[in-house]
Amino acid sequence: MGRRTVDPRGYPTVHDLDASAPDGPGRPDEAVLDDPVAASLAGAHAHLARRHGNAVRYDPEVSTFCAVTGGSGAGSPAAGSWDDLVELLGAGAFADLFSCPALPPAHWEPEFTLEGFQLVQRETVRPPLRAGAELVELGPADVPEMLDLVERTRPGPFRPRTREFGSYLGVREGGALVAMAGERLRPPGFTEVSAVCTAPEARGRGHAAHLVGEVAARITARGERPFLHVAAGNPALELYRRLGFAVRREVVFRGFRTP
Repeated sequence: MGRRTVDPRGYPTVHDLDASAPDGPGRPDEAVLDDPVAASLAGAHAHLARRHGNAVRYDPEVSTFCAVTGGSGAGSPAAGSWDDLVELLGAGAFADLFSCPALPPAHWEPEFTLEGFQLVQRETVRPPLRAGAELVELGPADVPEMLDLVERTRPGPFRPRTREFGSYLGVREGGALVAMAGERLRPPGFTEVSAVCTAPEARGRGHAAHLVGEVAARITARGERPFLHVAAGNPALELYRRLGFAVRREVVFRGFRTP
């Protein structure tokens, strides 16, 4: 069990004494985070997977993420895996490899490269909800508002069925959805916090901090560990550190065009 304290801002915290490692590679059980897309599609998100040989992807209405599997481990896919991915996605298709440790053949055309960080929460921090705001569970009926919020804030890829990754929470002010956050990848023992966004007119009110803290606390309560990804240079990195997250490793997000 952790020990409860209050941090300098007055937020209640729970320090996880078994996960107090500083920034760095982390403990051995975090190895599943080295290829979180493949690990998620092999387990908790198998029902969302589309497979061909040693290639796997999410249902395209859920996500663009894909991966190659087999071989001797992360970074060493089985022979023929890249050909399997071409068969799965089609020729000239977008291959969103997220932070896959393996690189496709040299003749695959790069679409984007983005440096970033993977963080794991080391302590639970739960900032309070601003007075007058309402915390809500988001369901199928909220998808149009969720898509509109994403369009205005651009937190990252979000599709009509992305909410099927896991649970999503929102903040409403005067009935309008002004902020949200939810769950995405789910490698064994972990759940990613994602889709963190706040409408421009509602920023500076602590909604993102409250939502991330609440989503992470619910993940922890069911016996899993929260983690997340952030692009290098994103000012949200400092917020995540204040919410108990520590950098586990640097990552590179990559997308390619299949031959």
